[in-house]
Amino acid sequence: MDNPQLEDEPMPAPRDQELLVRTARMYYQENRSQADIATTLGLSRSNVSRMLTSARERGIVEIRINDPTGRDLACERDLAERFGLRDVRVADGAPATKALARVGDLGARWLAERLRGGAARLAVSWGHTMQALVAAVPVDLAETQELGEIEVVPLVGGLSSVEASITGEELVRDLALRVGGRMRRLHAPAVLTSAESRDVLLAEPSVADALAAARKADIALVGIGCVGVGSSAAIIESVRLERGERAEFQRAAPVGDMCARYFDASGRAVLGAVDDRMLAVTLADLGNIPTVVGIAAGREKLPGVLGALRTGTVDVLICDRALARLLMAHEPA
Repeated sequence: MDNPQLEDEPMPAPRDQELLVRTARMYYQENRSQADIATTLGLSRSNVSRMLTSARERGIVEIRINDPTGRDLACERDLAERFGLRDVRVADGAPATKALARVGDLGARWLAERLRGGAARLAVSWGHTMQALVAAVPVDLAETQELGEIEVVPLVGGLSSVEASITGEELVRDLALRVGGRMRRLHAPAVLTSAESRDVLLAEPSVADALAAARKADIALVGIGCVGVGSSAAIIESVRLERGERAEFQRAAPVGDMCARYFDASGRAVLGAVDDRMLAVTLADLGNIPTVVGIAAGREKLPGVLGALRTGTVDVLICDRALARLLMAHEPA
C-alpha cells in the first residue's frame, strides 16, 4: 500500500532526467508496477505516474503501436474523408521494395472479408498490383471459410503486349481456383490495331456476353496504371499509333488508366484512336458496378491514382502509405 504521507509530495525537479530514465526503465523494460517503483524510489505512486508521463512528453519514452494487419488507420480515415471513399486500406511503412506485396495482401484481406457467406460476381482487370493481390489470396480460402457461390469474370481481353502472368485471363483463372468459384473467359485481345478489328470482335456473341457479364459484376478489382510507367506504356506502344494519332493522344494529357481506358488529371475519359482500339469495359461501365476497388502501389503512381479518384468510379482504394501521403498532399482539403 502507498504511504499516504507521500501522496501530496511534489514531483522531483524537472532537471532530474536521470531519475526519469530510471523510472521509465523500471516500468517499461522491467515490467515493474508503479506501486513497486514508488516503494523502491521512495516516491508516491501518483508521482511515478506523472514522471512516466513526463518521460513520454520529453521523448525519453516513445511508444509504437504495430497493427498486426499492417494498416495505417489514421491515414485511411483521412483519405476516405478527403476523397469521399467508401473504404480505404493503407499499408503502413513498408519499404518501397515491399510495398507491392503489402498492398496485395491488404487487398486479399479486404476481398476475403467481403466474400464471407455471400454469392458474388467478381470482375478482374490486370497488372502487377492485381497479380500481387491474387497471389495473396490463400489457395485454400474456399475450404477454410464459408463462401457463397462465386463467379470470376475478366474486365479486359488478353494483353499480348505484356507478361502473360499478369493478363486478365491468367488472373481470372488463378483467383477462381483460390475462391472455389467458376470463371468466364474472354477469348479476345485487349489491344487491337484498328477500331474496325475491335468492332468485329465485339460482334462475336461469346465476346459480347463476357463483357456483359463484367458490367453486371458486384465487385470490380482494378489495378490503376500511370501513363509512361510499366504496362501502361507497353499498351500505348502496342497500339501502333500514327504520328497524328499519337500527337492527338498526347494533347489530351492522359495521366493514367483503368482496364486500359485512359483518363486525364481531371478524371475525364481520353477518347480517340487509343480508346477505339481497346476491347474492355469502359469507365462509364465501371461507374455502374456497385463496388469498384482501385489498387495501386508506389509513389510513381500518384498522377494516375489522383486521376482515377477524380473519375468518380472508385469506391474503395487500397495503396501504400507513401502513395497515400502524396495523395493527401496534392488534394486540397
